Amino acid sequence: MTELYPPIEPFAVHLLDVGGGHHVYVEECGNPQGIPVIFLHGGPGGGCKIYQRSFFHPQKYRAILFDQRGCGRSKPHGLLEENSTQHLLADMELIRQRLGVDKWLLFGGSWGATLALLYAQTHPNRVSGMALRGSFLARQMDLDWYLKDGANRIYPECWAELLDALHGEDQGDLIGSIHGILHGEDELAQRRVARAWSVWGGQVALGDEYTPSDPEGHVPANMLQQARIELHYGLHRYFIEENRVLRDCPLIPKMPIILVHGRRDLVCPVESAYTLSKALPFAELRILPTAGHIASGAEMSAALVEAADDMAGRLA
Repeated sequence: MTELYPPIEPFAVHLLDVGGGHHVYVEECGNPQGIPVIFLHGGPGGGCKIYQRSFFHPQKYRAILFDQRGCGRSKPHGLLEENSTQHLLADMELIRQRLGVDKWLLFGGSWGATLALLYAQTHPNRVSGMALRGSFLARQMDLDWYLKDGANRIYPECWAELLDALHGEDQGDLIGSIHGILHGEDELAQRRVARAWSVWGGQVALGDEYTPSDPEGHVPANMLQQARIELHYGLHRYFIEENRVLRDCPLIPKMPIILVHGRRDLVCPVESAYTLSKALPFAELRILPTAGHIASGAEMSAALVEAADDMAGRLA
């Protein structure tokens, strides 16, 4: 089974002023003359991890990783003003221009796959190909699966704990209720709900591998801020018209595309990738029989390295 490439340090690091008080962290790894690839992390509200540099052959790729507005090492952490999907897409274009990239491979997972698809629809002439994991299509049915009628049937105990954390707030508008508490004046309630939200997401994403933190332990500020970003995007339906991601797939010209999806993905069920493959008939769909949602684990890591290697061969 293919393994990650050895750990690598960036050859350049940037903190770009993108406006609105935001400074976006960007790093470049590998070969400055290699194939440009931009890594798009999930969330919204996540951030890049060090191991994600190692998906890319260091001699073949110029790997560009950035933390989206308010995330990771971008500054200030958690800032929601001027933080929308349209801002993130504009940031990608600014990064491309600042780094002197003509075309790049889009490599993203979950929410990162959403951004990749939207960017390719908006800037098709700037994309050489796409490798997408656990594609999230941002449809109402996708939100309903995660927060209404779907994943809650798989983990009813954890779902009940999330609802209990609301302390009687309206469950008919779950996103609105959680968002309201996270921005309310009761700091204990903020941290209680942020923890329950984090536990729910961890359980659904990791399944049997998830180990919850001490329920009485400290809730760090970054957990609260990440929850706020996730709910900010969820409340605004990700700033995307219903079904736009699929509807606008005809705007993407024929190019190399690999769709990697775990059969056991309970955050974004495999139907998403199957439906996306029908909207992009030139894409190659690779379903992993025992993998879940996250970009780690032997099967998924191997598949992502193989996808990057395959793309390097096609784009060289």
